[in-house]
Amino acid sequence: MPDFTTIIGYLSGLYFIDPELEASSLIPTLIAIHFFDAILCFLIARHSARNERIWALVGLTVGVWGVVPLLLLKGKRQ
Repeated sequence: MPDFTTIIGYLSGLYFIDPELEASSLIPTLIAIHFFDAILCFLIARHSARNERIWALVGLTVGVWGVVPLLLLKGKRQ
């Protein structure tokens, strides 16, 4: 049975990039990446005329998994 850090590492995608990432650096790295994903979601949502706050919250909570659908959605502006 995998432990909590292994599950978080694979769900966040960080263990796909660096499987040898130590548990002590996993959480700070995860927080930093999710923070930047929230900014990225905010900017993409603003550019495509979507709700910036909701998408920033999505990026903050699920990280890159929130950026991908936002990039795939067609913009509301014509």
